[in-house]
Amino acid sequence: NMSKCIYMDNAATTQVYPEVFEAMKPYFTEFYGNPSSIYSFAGNSKKAVEDSRKTIADFLGAKTEEIYFTGGGSESDNWALKATADAYGNKGKHIITSKIEHHAILHTCEYLEKKGFEVTYLDVDENGFVNPVDVEKAIRPDTILISIMTANNEIGTIEPIAEIGKIAKEHGVLFHTDAVQAIGNVRIDVRKIGIDALSMSAHKFYGPKGIGALYVRDDVNFQRIQDGGHQERDKRAGTENVAEIVGMGKAIEMSYKNFDEH
Repeated sequence: NMSKCIYMDNAATTQVYPEVFEAMKPYFTEFYGNPSSIYSFAGNSKKAVEDSRKTIADFLGAKTEEIYFTGGGSESDNWALKATADAYGNKGKHIITSKIEHHAILHTCEYLEKKGFEVTYLDVDENGFVNPVDVEKAIRPDTILISIMTANNEIGTIEPIAEIGKIAKEHGVLFHTDAVQAIGNVRIDVRKIGIDALSMSAHKFYGPKGIGALYVRDDVNFQRIQDGGHQERDKRAGTENVAEIVGMGKAIEMSYKNFDEH
């Protein structure tokens, strides 16, 4: 009898919390103003977007203006790597990552290799751990970025990102972490850990699919990903996905509300 399905693949995607769905609904029907418009009706949408941005920033220990909304984890990963390569390519063309990153990182690294960058892919041990000693050994004078995931999407290994962040800082190298699998399951304070950029995706913590965010520390120079209007502080053009942004804010709030008992 297939009528009762027991779903055990929450690492792939989660269902949307009913409360998240309810929070999103008015932004499809009632408050449908374009946040970039100048009249007061659009102000509801603008405020909703900024409230969500603040909620997400607070949970990461970030500043509100360091959060940029994206179409999901893959876009955030692409943007973090390509924008860093664009902004710091004249300083050096070497990037360090691991062999067990998500394809959004690995395929972006392949793309950058075609553009003249050199990528070191670090091995992991039998439990999937990246050794911080290997990270430090791989750093060269022309290294501009280290990108190591917080938690692996297949085996669940939680990487020693605090140690890696410390090493990156000591060597003046930027540190990005793909935290898509971790947010909602692990507490992350970007300032304490020394993270310069972080990718996240709402559908991993009971939010909707197709919405994510990229945190970028405010003193990091990074390029826009999309040209057009002035949205996302001139870094990513396109009308904001208001309902999904609202859903993402509500989902992260709920994920961390009962965090300790979960």
